[in-house]
Amino acid sequence: MKGKGLIVFVILAGAAWWGYRYLPSYYNPFAPLQLTDPPGRITQIKLRRLSEDACQSLLAQANKQHLITTQAVADSAGTCPLTNIVRVRDFGDVRLSSSFLASCPLALSSALFVEQQARPLAQQLIGSPLRQIDHFGSYACRNIYHRENARLSEHATAEALDVSGFRFANGKRVTVLKGWPNPQTQPFLRTLLSSSCHYYGNGLGPEYNAAHANHFHLGMRGYGLCR
Repeated sequence: MKGKGLIVFVILAGAAWWGYRYLPSYYNPFAPLQLTDPPGRITQIKLRRLSEDACQSLLAQANKQHLITTQAVADSAGTCPLTNIVRVRDFGDVRLSSSFLASCPLALSSALFVEQQARPLAQQLIGSPLRQIDHFGSYACRNIYHRENARLSEHATAEALDVSGFRFANGKRVTVLKGWPNPQTQPFLRTLLSSSCHYYGNGLGPEYNAAHANHFHLGMRGYGLCR
């Protein structure tokens, strides 16, 4: 019986391997991540397991395709040392209220999030192209909620961005603070926050706690907690 069981296992494993060879790459968890991969659990898994070299290579491709504009930043020491950090200047024709520092995973995930979610959702739910993302920043050498005995915040390693609002080609501006309770703009904000789960480890908004009433915290820790 043990011999037969082993034979069945080998056959099933072989069939699975053979099937993966002919899956589209975005359905194949063993295929390398591509910038064109659609959002979903498999893409999320690939994003989370990227090596530093693979992340940097994809980020370079994203720059060439004008999905994002980044600038290399020198490593720094101190209480909150930074390594392999870039400065994000824009997301193609989507401007930023100011540039921000980001780890490679945060920069790459944000580029895909803006291209695959923020831009199309703006057109679909606001009826106008997205032109600018306003934010409160990314890097800050501090503990969570500034508590003395808490662990370091994601911001201490430039692995989180606090987004406060959005501006559109028709002149409309939507802030998280005023837009979340507004029935006309809440669908855009709620759908956007929910979709962040495909790219970030966590996406926290007004319904998470009072500290996030005026922004979305988009960070790399965790595995898809968005609320």
